[in-house]
Amino acid sequence: MQTPCIHVCSLEPATGFCAGCGRTLQEIGSWMSYSDTERRRIMALLPARLAGAATPSNRMKTSLAGGPERPL
Repeated sequence: MQTPCIHVCSLEPATGFCAGCGRTLQEIGSWMSYSDTERRRIMALLPARLAGAATPSNRMKTSLAGGPERPL
């Protein structure tokens, strides 16, 4: 089973996405129960999610507004 996890598990408070893989907490928790089609659909969304979370303005807002990141 393919997974986008890269073992950098930290939710971005501003987006609700994992900083490592780009999934939501619900997607991470339900990953094993999703069909291959559903996992592929979610994985297709991840590059855009991660690109949006990596912009300097979003990083600054997250670090100022959310405090320290918490591991999953």
